[in-house]
Order: sequence, then C-alpha cells, then structure tokens
Amino acid sequence: MSNSTESAVQSSSLYAASEKIYPREVTGTFQRLRNLCVFLLLGLYYVLPWLQWNGRQAVLFDLPARKFHVFNLTFWPQDFIFLTLLLILAGLSLFFFTALAGRVWCGFACPQTVWTEAFVWMERWVEGSRNQQIKLAAQPWNAEKIRKTVTKQALWISFSLFTGLTFVGYFMPIRELTPDLMSLDVHGWALFWVLFYGFATYGNAGFMREQVCKYMCPYARFQSAMFDKDTLIIAYDEKRGEPRSRGIRRKEDSVNQPGDCIDCGLCVQVCPTGIDIREGLQYECIACAACIDACDQVMDKVSLPRGLIRYSSEKRDQGAVQSVWQSVFRPRVIIYAGLLGLVFAGFITALLMRANFQVDILRDRNALFRWSQDGRIENSYQVKVMNKSQRAQRYAIALEGLPNAEAGWLKPEAGGLSRQVGPGEMGDFVLIVSQDPSGAAGRAQPISLRITEINGPGTESVTEQTRFWGPGSPTGR
Repeated sequence: MSNSTESAVQSSSLYAASEKIYPREVTGTFQRLRNLCVFLLLGLYYVLPWLQWNGRQAVLFDLPARKFHVFNLTFWPQDFIFLTLLLILAGLSLFFFTALAGRVWCGFACPQTVWTEAFVWMERWVEGSRNQQIKLAAQPWNAEKIRKTVTKQALWISFSLFTGLTFVGYFMPIRELTPDLMSLDVHGWALFWVLFYGFATYGNAGFMREQVCKYMCPYARFQSAMFDKDTLIIAYDEKRGEPRSRGIRRKEDSVNQPGDCIDCGLCVQVCPTGIDIREGLQYECIACAACIDACDQVMDKVSLPRGLIRYSSEKRDQGAVQSVWQSVFRPRVIIYAGLLGLVFAGFITALLMRANFQVDILRDRNALFRWSQDGRIENSYQVKVMNKSQRAQRYAIALEGLPNAEAGWLKPEAGGLSRQVGPGEMGDFVLIVSQDPSGAAGRAQPISLRITEINGPGTESVTEQTRFWGPGSPTGR
C-alpha cells in the first residue's frame, strides 16, 4: 500500500459522518406529560406578545425607552435587583431539579427539546412514521420524494420565520412589526434578528437536533458534578433483563433462563439521541423517559411486570433497599428546596414592597448659586420622577430645612408644586429654590425635598437630601 493510500485510510477512519436519527413515535404517561409541556411552553411563547394590557402590549421589553412591561408591572434599569434574583432562582432551580431527577429539564422543558419536538411532529405529518421516513430517505429522487421534501421544508421555514418574528415581537410592538414585515417596510435590524433567530431555530431544531445536546450544550458536560448516588436517573434493570433473547431462541433457551428483556430494540428506536439505555447511563441521555414508556408497553404485551426500564438511582441499582420517595427527600434536595423557597419568597416580597415611583434629584453643578432679579439667592435642581405604576399620577413636592426659602418650577404650570407623570413614564422637571439673603447662613445648608404621591393607591412619599449653596460657599457638589 502506498503512503498516500495509507494516509487516506487513516484520515477516513478518524471521522464518521453522523447518521440521521429517526425517533419512533411512542405513547405513554411520560410522553403525554412531555407533549403537554411542549404545547404549554410553545403556546406561552407564541401567544404572550399578542396579549394586550391597558392599551399596550402585555409583555414588551422596550430597550430604546429602557422600560420593560410585564402585564401590570413596568421595570426600569434601576430595578436590576429583580433580574439578579431571577438569575439566582434559575441557578438554584438547575441545582435542585438536577439533584432530584437528573436531566429532567433537558427532556421536558429545554427550548432545544421543545422546538425539536415541534419539527419532528411536522416531519412525521409529511413523511409518515419512522419506517416510512427511513424508506423515503433511501429511495432515489422522484416526484413523491420531491413533493414531501419541499412540503416539509416549507413548513419548517415558515415555522422558523414565525418563531423569529415572535422573538423580535418581545422587543418591538408585534402588532406594528407584523404588517411592516409583510410589506417589507421594516427596520434593518428588526429584519436581521427575525432572519437570524429563524435561521437558528431552523438549524438547531431541523438539522442538528441531538447534536446540539451531545456536542454543543455545556450542561451535559458538568451535570455529573450535581449528581449523587441518590439522584433519580433512567436506568435499565440489568439483573432482571439479562440475558436478552427474542423469538424462537427465547422459547428454546430453557437452560439459561433468559431475562425479561426480549431484545426488541424499541428503547433504542424511540430515543431522540439514539443511545441504548441498556448499556448504562450515558451523558447523551436527556431523561425524556421515552424508553420507559416503550418498554412498559412491551412488558404489558408479553405479560411481564413493568419497570424493566424505570426511574431509579445508583444506590437502588446496587441493591440498596430504597423507595423513590427516599431518593427524593434527602438532605441535598431539602437544602436546595429551602434555598429556592427563601429566594422565591424574597423575590415576591421585594416585588410586593416595590415603590410605585422613584425620585432622583441632581443639583445644577454649573453654578453654585445665582442672584435673581429681585435680589434672592437661587439654586436649581433637576428632579426626575419615575412613575412605575400603570396609571397617571400626580406628585407634590415640599421643601424642608431652609428658612426664608421658596420653591417653584422653572416653567410654572397649573397645579402649583405638583406635577403629573404618565403611566410608566419619567417626568423631568427643573426646580428653583430661592432664599432671602437676610436669612442666608453664608455656606452650604442641608435641605430636604419630599415628593408625595397625591392620587395613588396609597400615600407614598420619598425624601431626598441635598444642599443649598449661598454666598461664601467655597465649593459645591
């Protein structure tokens, strides 16, 4: 063999193209639960942007305006603490559910799994069952294959574009975005993100599928750090199932006493990642429990007890007498649940105690003070009132701590020292505080500005401390 031929053989042996997996359709308790999760999560994703609340989109993350509307709540960048709490909740939830039941998140609620299921459903609807799909892929191109392939791709592309449109609809009003997109009169960046997210959905859920879980998702790599010997996993009962045999060999093999596994291979055919659970727990397993439902159906047909493939734990597989509930209620899970409950309670408490408005007062730094036409000492302050509620509010301002002083707005309006701010908006006003020179102390004097909500659901007030500068003040802040 020549060197070039030997090199070619070595190179080809280092790489093997991944074969497409055609998961078999299966029914059962876990698959019904899985389908319910898919419908609920996809329904929530696609419906939320279209809901209206008090004349606006119910859920809208308005980045240009720096306002995030979630039904009756409006969040601002100053409410970053709530995002922090949500991230902590997400992290603790990951630890809790992984310690409890392994990769149950991956099998039932992960976006990759949810969208892949939707694409698989469309593929089955067009091309038929698993065997029909395999047969169609193997046959040469003809009218039937072209028709089914074009139909499937049209469904995939349409669904992907709708997914991209919905994603952008969380950041732009979707009822305005949709007609603009249909008429091709849409902003360049909006069009880019619709196409980009649609392409990502099409590629991940339509083509890469299990490859994302196997090679791209980091969760599969570090999940073992959150496992222990009590973590619920999907396991094959080797003691009960081995040795495997099927058909005539099973009937004739009365000496070796074959196990309950009839070697039908359905557990492999229904697996979306193409693994054989009978070879032990593998990092590719996403805990979708399809193999459990398939095996239970087979056991029912051959009049054998269910549970050859089941939720178990390492301790139980090693022979420890332990119920499922003993695996669930253990110190690690209880600690995670306690922390999760505390953070969740803190989040809800902070949300309920969240003020209806926020005030920021900045003193004019361009001048320490100035003299008015009538000889009074003036300081100016920029007052920003952020109305976090969903109704227009009027706010009154009162000056405290400065004798012989008066306060007024730079642009007087009806209502005296009160000002109205629209729902979910920020009012920006300039307040002028003036003092009679005869009562001036000649240096910086601390003052308080109290802003009170007049027509809100409660009587809330915020007091901000600042300084008033007069003649003789060396510096200002």
